[in-house]
Amino acid sequence: MIKAAIVEDQEILRKSLKIVIENISDIEIVGTAENGEAAIALCERENLDILLMDIQMPVMDGVKATEVIKERWPNIKVIILTTFQDVTHVLNALNAGAEGYILKAVDPEYLVQGIKMVYHGGSLIPQQLAKEVFGQIQLNHNSHSDQDYNAMNHPYDLNNQEIKVLKCLTQGLSNKDITEKMFLSMGTVKNYVSAIYSKLNVKNRSSAITKAMEESLIEDKKH
Repeated sequence: MIKAAIVEDQEILRKSLKIVIENISDIEIVGTAENGEAAIALCERENLDILLMDIQMPVMDGVKATEVIKERWPNIKVIILTTFQDVTHVLNALNAGAEGYILKAVDPEYLVQGIKMVYHGGSLIPQQLAKEVFGQIQLNHNSHSDQDYNAMNHPYDLNNQEIKVLKCLTQGLSNKDITEKMFLSMGTVKNYVSAIYSKLNVKNRSSAITKAMEESLIEDKKH
């Protein structure tokens, strides 16, 4: 059984999430916390698999809490609970080690699927939110000229196909989605993804997406 905890400063949301998740799945919510400090204390008491972590909380926010928790308990997987208003903070949470993020208002069945996916080693990057986050990053870099971008000359030595696959990852596409979009076999896509991880020196999908967004590795040079 997956043991999870909910970290959220709104009591009604903590309680409702706990009830819904336990009613429709075999996931056990072993505890809840109202801020990052309480989340750390909870990790000290319980043997957790998954933390559902809010970002904006009093005392200690979700990004700082994630950083501390991943350093002390790297085996605990963190899923960020976010709103569209929080997307600018999502990259900070991924940099801190979170395995993914999901909207608070998501369908409960999808949330349960996401928890199980992360538990089994996947990354949770919903396509709709990925586009929103990527859009924010593009806005942050819109002052860069083509000349500046061209000067980068793909510092990680990604080839054209790898760049296309990386772009698909930032859009939240699964390997299966990428095979259909790029007309490639599953094995070929997996090889491209592995090569991307190696060249970017990252260990998982969320880290690759974070680096791609922060360093504008797939920024479109056309205007």
